[in-house]
Amino acid sequence: MTFSEAEQPGTGEVTATVIVNAPAEAVFAALTDWRRQGDWIPFTTVRVLSGDGGEGSQIEAVTQVGPAVLRDLMRVVKVDAPYEVRVVHHGKVLRGPGVLRCTPLGSSRTQVVWHEWFHLPAGPAGKVAWPVLWPGSKAGLTAALRRFARLVESGKLS
Repeated sequence: MTFSEAEQPGTGEVTATVIVNAPAEAVFAALTDWRRQGDWIPFTTVRVLSGDGGEGSQIEAVTQVGPAVLRDLMRVVKVDAPYEVRVVHHGKVLRGPGVLRCTPLGSSRTQVVWHEWFHLPAGPAGKVAWPVLWPGSKAGLTAALRRFARLVESGKLS
Protein backbone atom coordinates (compact mmCIF):
# COMPACT_ATOMS: atom_id res chain seq x y z
CA MET A 1 0.00 0.00 0.00
CA THR A 2 1.37 3.40 -0.98
CA PHE A 3 1.28 6.55 1.14
CA SER A 4 -1.52 8.00 -1.02
CA GLU A 5 -3.56 4.81 -0.44
CA ALA A 6 -2.92 5.10 3.32
CA GLU A 7 -4.36 8.64 3.18
CA GLN A 8 -7.78 7.20 2.27
CA PRO A 9 -10.05 6.19 5.17
CA GLY A 10 -10.05 2.49 6.01
CA THR A 11 -12.94 0.41 7.28
CA GLY A 12 -11.67 0.21 10.87
CA GLU A 13 -13.11 3.37 12.40
CA VAL A 14 -12.73 4.41 16.03
CA THR A 15 -13.59 7.65 17.83
CA ALA A 16 -13.04 8.83 21.40
CA THR A 17 -14.08 12.11 23.01
CA VAL A 18 -13.29 13.95 26.24
CA ILE A 19 -13.97 17.38 27.73
CA VAL A 20 -10.89 19.10 29.15
CA ASN A 21 -11.28 21.97 31.61
CA ALA A 22 -8.64 24.12 29.93
CA PRO A 23 -8.48 26.59 27.03
CA ALA A 24 -8.22 25.15 23.52
CA GLU A 25 -4.76 26.66 22.99
CA ALA A 26 -3.36 24.82 26.02
CA VAL A 27 -5.11 21.58 25.12
CA PHE A 28 -3.89 21.68 21.53
CA ALA A 29 -0.31 22.44 22.61
CA ALA A 30 -0.38 19.44 24.96
CA LEU A 31 -1.90 17.14 22.30
CA THR A 32 0.79 18.03 19.78
CA ASP A 33 3.67 17.70 22.23
CA TRP A 34 4.48 14.39 20.55
CA ARG A 35 7.29 13.40 22.91
CA ARG A 36 4.97 13.66 25.92
CA GLN A 37 2.22 11.44 24.48
CA GLY A 38 3.77 8.50 26.29
CA ASP A 39 2.71 10.23 29.52
CA TRP A 40 -0.92 9.53 28.68
CA ILE A 41 -0.88 6.69 26.13
CA PRO A 42 -0.01 3.50 28.04
CA PHE A 43 3.06 1.46 27.13
CA THR A 44 3.97 3.95 24.39
CA THR A 45 7.06 5.99 23.56
CA VAL A 46 6.74 8.70 20.92
CA ARG A 47 9.48 10.57 19.11
CA VAL A 48 9.79 12.96 16.20
CA LEU A 49 11.90 11.33 13.49
CA SER A 50 12.09 14.40 11.27
CA GLY A 51 10.75 17.94 11.27
CA ASP A 52 9.63 20.12 14.15
CA GLY A 53 6.41 18.24 14.95
CA GLY A 54 4.40 20.36 12.53
CA GLU A 55 3.24 19.72 8.99
CA GLY A 56 5.48 17.30 7.12
CA SER A 57 7.05 15.89 10.29
CA GLN A 58 7.54 12.15 10.68
CA ILE A 59 6.48 10.73 14.04
CA GLU A 60 7.11 7.27 15.48
CA ALA A 61 5.04 5.78 18.30
CA VAL A 62 6.25 2.46 19.70
CA THR A 63 3.86 0.55 21.94
CA GLN A 64 5.32 -2.38 23.83
CA VAL A 65 3.52 -4.79 26.12
CA GLY A 66 5.85 -7.59 27.17
CA PRO A 67 7.45 -9.05 24.07
CA ALA A 68 4.78 -7.59 21.73
CA VAL A 69 5.91 -4.42 19.94
CA LEU A 70 3.83 -2.24 17.61
CA ARG A 71 5.64 0.47 15.65
CA ASP A 72 3.33 3.20 14.34
CA LEU A 73 4.79 5.58 11.76
CA MET A 74 2.87 8.79 11.09
CA ARG A 75 3.26 11.86 8.94
CA VAL A 76 1.70 15.10 10.13
CA VAL A 77 -0.25 16.27 7.07
CA LYS A 78 -2.15 19.29 8.43
CA VAL A 79 -1.98 21.55 11.45
CA ASP A 80 -4.69 24.13 12.10
CA ALA A 81 -3.74 25.32 15.59
CA PRO A 82 -5.45 25.33 18.04
CA TYR A 83 -8.23 23.34 16.41
CA GLU A 84 -7.00 20.34 14.46
CA VAL A 85 -4.04 18.16 13.60
CA ARG A 86 -4.25 15.48 10.90
CA VAL A 87 -1.89 12.55 10.51
CA VAL A 88 -1.54 9.61 8.17
CA HIS A 89 -0.40 6.33 9.68
CA HIS A 90 1.85 4.62 7.14
CA GLY A 91 3.58 1.79 8.97
CA LYS A 92 3.46 -1.91 8.18
CA VAL A 93 0.45 -2.64 10.42
CA LEU A 94 -1.29 0.67 11.21
CA ARG A 95 -2.29 2.51 8.05
CA GLY A 96 -4.87 5.22 7.49
CA PRO A 97 -5.77 8.80 8.40
CA GLY A 98 -6.35 10.15 11.88
CA VAL A 99 -7.40 13.49 13.31
CA LEU A 100 -7.31 15.16 16.71
CA ARG A 101 -9.80 18.03 17.01
CA CYS A 102 -10.12 20.66 19.73
CA THR A 103 -13.40 22.54 19.93
CA PRO A 104 -13.50 25.44 22.38
CA LEU A 105 -16.53 25.34 24.71
CA GLY A 106 -16.08 28.82 26.09
CA SER A 107 -12.78 30.22 27.29
CA SER A 108 -11.76 27.43 29.65
CA ARG A 109 -13.29 24.17 28.36
CA THR A 110 -12.37 22.19 25.26
CA GLN A 111 -13.87 19.13 23.64
CA VAL A 112 -11.22 16.79 22.21
CA VAL A 113 -12.20 14.26 19.54
CA TRP A 114 -9.71 11.60 18.45
CA HIS A 115 -10.83 9.86 15.26
CA GLU A 116 -9.00 7.15 13.29
CA TRP A 117 -9.89 5.30 10.08
CA PHE A 118 -7.52 2.31 9.88
CA HIS A 119 -7.05 -0.05 6.99
CA LEU A 120 -7.55 -3.44 8.58
CA PRO A 121 -4.71 -5.94 8.23
CA ALA A 122 -5.24 -9.61 7.39
CA GLY A 123 -7.83 -9.12 4.62
CA PRO A 124 -11.21 -10.74 5.33
CA ALA A 125 -10.01 -12.04 8.71
CA GLY A 126 -9.28 -8.45 9.79
CA LYS A 127 -12.80 -7.37 8.82
CA VAL A 128 -14.28 -10.24 10.84
CA ALA A 129 -12.05 -9.47 13.86
CA TRP A 130 -12.67 -5.68 13.85
CA PRO A 131 -16.06 -5.75 15.66
CA VAL A 132 -14.40 -7.75 18.45
CA LEU A 133 -11.34 -5.48 18.63
CA TRP A 134 -13.20 -2.18 18.19
CA PRO A 135 -14.68 -1.92 21.71
CA GLY A 136 -11.19 -2.42 23.14
CA SER A 137 -9.80 0.18 20.76
CA LYS A 138 -12.47 2.71 21.70
CA ALA A 139 -12.04 1.94 25.40
CA GLY A 140 -8.27 2.32 25.09
CA LEU A 141 -8.51 5.64 23.24
CA THR A 142 -11.12 6.95 25.68
CA ALA A 143 -9.01 5.94 28.71
CA ALA A 144 -5.96 7.63 27.19
CA LEU A 145 -7.92 10.84 26.55
CA ARG A 146 -9.27 10.83 30.12
CA ARG A 147 -5.70 10.47 31.43
CA PHE A 148 -4.67 13.30 29.08
CA ALA A 149 -7.46 15.52 30.44
CA ARG A 150 -6.44 14.88 34.06
CA LEU A 151 -2.79 15.72 33.29
CA VAL A 152 -3.69 18.95 31.49
CA GLU A 153 -6.16 20.02 34.17
CA SER A 154 -3.61 19.36 36.94
CA GLY A 155 -0.92 21.36 35.12
CA LYS A 156 1.34 18.30 34.70
CA LEU A 157 1.01 18.46 30.92
CA SER A 158 1.05 21.69 28.99
